[in-house]
Amino acid sequence: MGRRKVELKRIEDKSSRQVTFSKRRSGLFKKAHQLAVLCDLELVLIVFSGNGRPYEFSSGNSSRKILERYRAHLESEKIVGGDDHTAEEHHPYPCDRDGQFLRVLEGEEIEDMSLTDLVQLEQLLYAKLGHIRNTKTRRMIETMSVLQEKLK
Repeated sequence: MGRRKVELKRIEDKSSRQVTFSKRRSGLFKKAHQLAVLCDLELVLIVFSGNGRPYEFSSGNSSRKILERYRAHLESEKIVGGDDHTAEEHHPYPCDRDGQFLRVLEGEEIEDMSLTDLVQLEQLLYAKLGHIRNTKTRRMIETMSVLQEKLK
């Protein structure tokens, strides 16, 4: 007997939703453990239930140590790539009024740039992309929260 496809939509019955969450959470943690063992990596997985209770899986080191390592990595990226303000202050092509930065983005003036300028441009783009992604994620979470409130 084969498995049937499950339609991805919210489970209305609270009891069934809790059972599904519990089973799928344990399956997710099992897969996380397998990934950690097979690929020899450190992994933290945090899942929040519908009522806000956190569930955590950690391979090897404690979650706190892995998360501290992650924070240190983020800080080092900020130093290397600069945060939004630092990248703009030091970059030779900030968003200017005559459109020079836009011409660079379109590739018109990129051939005339030095290697240092190209590296700085790349760092600025990564910083801006990170900012855009963070804003998008925040807005998606806010939208989801509003929609969940409307469903209640």
